[in-house]
Amino acid sequence: MKQLFAKKPLELLLEEMKGENRLRRILGPVALTSLGVGAIIGTGIFVLTGIAAHDKAGPAIILSFVVAGLACIFAALCYAEFASMVPVAGSAYTYAYATLGELFAWIIGWDLILEYAVASATVAHGWSHYFQDFIGIFGLSIPPNMQRSPFDFNPDTGLLASTGSVIDLPAIVIAAIVTIILVKGIKESAGFNSTMVIIKLAVVFFVIIVGAFYVVPANWQPFAPFGYTGISFFGKTLFGQVGLGGAPVGMLAASATIFFAYIGFDSISTHAEEAKNPQKDVPIAIITSLVLCTVLYIAVAAVLTGMVPYDKINIDAPVSNAFAQVGLPWAQFLISFGAIAGITSVLLVMMLSQPRIFLAMARDGLLPKSVFGSIHDKFRTPWKSTILTGVFVAVLGGFLPLRILAELVNIGTLFAFVIVCAAVLIMRKTHPDAERPFRAPFVPLIPILGILTCLLLMFSLPEENWLRLFIWLAIGAAIYVFYGRKHSVMRKILSEKGNK
Repeated sequence: MKQLFAKKPLELLLEEMKGENRLRRILGPVALTSLGVGAIIGTGIFVLTGIAAHDKAGPAIILSFVVAGLACIFAALCYAEFASMVPVAGSAYTYAYATLGELFAWIIGWDLILEYAVASATVAHGWSHYFQDFIGIFGLSIPPNMQRSPFDFNPDTGLLASTGSVIDLPAIVIAAIVTIILVKGIKESAGFNSTMVIIKLAVVFFVIIVGAFYVVPANWQPFAPFGYTGISFFGKTLFGQVGLGGAPVGMLAASATIFFAYIGFDSISTHAEEAKNPQKDVPIAIITSLVLCTVLYIAVAAVLTGMVPYDKINIDAPVSNAFAQVGLPWAQFLISFGAIAGITSVLLVMMLSQPRIFLAMARDGLLPKSVFGSIHDKFRTPWKSTILTGVFVAVLGGFLPLRILAELVNIGTLFAFVIVCAAVLIMRKTHPDAERPFRAPFVPLIPILGILTCLLLMFSLPEENWLRLFIWLAIGAAIYVFYGRKHSVMRKILSEKGNK
């Protein structure tokens, strides 16, 4: 029991940043902010907006982005405080280890693996649809049996249905390409991401400015066809309507779905060890990227639902298809190209973050260090775990449908945010005098609001997402019991102290 709740001292965390087995500090505030924007803007605007507006919220998706953004702002302030205190790889996993102990650290680390790996697969899935939309402009197409996952979830029946395809080939190909780029190095990855970010920001501004001229205010009526709520508790709807598939619908239910679009900001904290001045630059990058992207999300959601009636929005490629529906096929080409660039950068940052979580857990002995803690001699990247991540993402992206992947990511992300907000409250009590270059304002109000809003969105997700989360955590618990607990570095430290 003592080991399960053993906390990792701040001194030990900072000591780990020394020596040869650490990452290279080359990222400044602009590069870090670019990584955040690269992770946030992409699938949320170009893919999930269509699902949320069509299935759950209608034009009220505009408010859904506001609610999800508020929940993220509370969590982001907590992340920023921790990132300035403990500028090492690992994100929420590291923060939990320092405040809640090894067991909670393992739970959140295992949860983050779910978040980033499944998020990457979701993004690869979205990339595939926009790529096929793009080449379709030139009369080209992927063979029908390689266009999408073998099955999909039908919201009208609540059942899984065959798509007639065997595999989503483009999703697998893009996962392989990004993996190669990531193994090469963080500098090259950040440079590639910055280029993609510039392209997609230009396209997003194009969508907002040009699309505004084709907005028909009547399309915003009714504004909330599914209502303003959609709150459930473990799959049982408490407030709001129930969709045909049994899942809650409404503005808040849509917030839980599109929450995926915001998860990029927390990936910045996984790169704290590669930041030049992490105590200052990481908090700036987290807050700047989140605020900028929230404003753009709201604007794009307003334009999209104003251009096309919500029930006519295309689910797979909503933004480019909306311009095609209003008679602008040339814009469809431009937007599809920008979406491909934008979603590529999201995939890059997501897959860049995953191996850093593995690295932090391997350093603590909870995962095999020879694989997950191995740093390439030349590139200084966690190359083995990067390749494993690429394989995992390719398999999920090639065989699982978008709706299942997106909601599975959301519940894992929200759970991580709840832990980080709680950890800030605990750290303020247990280490009140610790150096905090950035302090979250209005504590304890901000962390408490973060916990409550994230729990609200978690409970608004369909029941099967809770089941999948519990199954994933059970698998993780088995790995911890049979491997992590026995090889834990903290266990060795405690044993040495006991012998003395």
